[in-house]
Amino acid sequence: MKCDLCPRHCLAERPEYPGDAALPGVCHSPQLAVVARAGLHFWEEPVISGERGSGTVFFSGCNLHCVYCQNHDISSGCRGKVLTAPQLRRIYDNLAQQGAHNINLVTPTHFTETVLASLDPLPGLPVVYNTNGYDLPETLRRYQGKVSIYLPDLKYADNALGWRYSGVKDYFERTVAAIQEMYRQTGNFEIGDDGIMRRGIIIRHLMLPGQLENTLQVIRFVAENFRPGQVMFSLMRQYLPCGQVSEHQFPELNRRISDAEYLAAENALFESGIEDGFLQDADAAAKEFIPAFDGTGVTDFIR
Repeated sequence: MKCDLCPRHCLAERPEYPGDAALPGVCHSPQLAVVARAGLHFWEEPVISGERGSGTVFFSGCNLHCVYCQNHDISSGCRGKVLTAPQLRRIYDNLAQQGAHNINLVTPTHFTETVLASLDPLPGLPVVYNTNGYDLPETLRRYQGKVSIYLPDLKYADNALGWRYSGVKDYFERTVAAIQEMYRQTGNFEIGDDGIMRRGIIIRHLMLPGQLENTLQVIRFVAENFRPGQVMFSLMRQYLPCGQVSEHQFPELNRRISDAEYLAAENALFESGIEDGFLQDADAAAKEFIPAFDGTGVTDFIR
């Protein structure tokens, strides 16, 4: 089957299982899901993690390969355990038994066939689709009625940055179309009496060093296209030089966000009219918040 799940349209013939040969396609992944970690995650937005944690499943592989990716160890390779849909479902059930507020699928797009099968029937908790935003509306439509919450990135309003750092020339247009489809499915966000999100969208934007204007453009887009009460917005300061970033590769990204940059973005956000969302302290930019992709929560459910 030629893969056409994401805007790359690479039409790769992805095998069901990985073999000895290099895997084809941009995501470098088989058809069956590859999972690097599963467990309760406490570092999402408060309405997602709550007090008991978000039941997070980290999939390997990605269709963007951002040069600064904090999950570089798994996003750029097929590192993890290969799982069938029933095996995935056992992981969801275990996370629910641990008290998870939701089932949080991180970068699931390229494993859509297996993921959809794993969600039939629904797991009894809100399902969160946690994505880089570079998605196709037609793929997302297949998740209607299964996904309650979408967490899309909106990385770039400037497509030149999308090309330099993620290798795509149409990031903004593609992600805007995807977010519009997500909103069509979920409608306005809903927060329960316990402070946990029941449905809706949180648009996330990770600030990049030296790219304040890009951030301001993202804020303007959200403010001009959504009214208060429709979506939430998360202005993220957790950037660390990771992946391919170094003094020799992408030296302009080889630092953290400055206080002045984040303050300017904060001020723009407050002035924009966006009322619903989240900020991050400088302490969020710390390596201890990057999970260990060591198979935790996965191996016991392979049988």
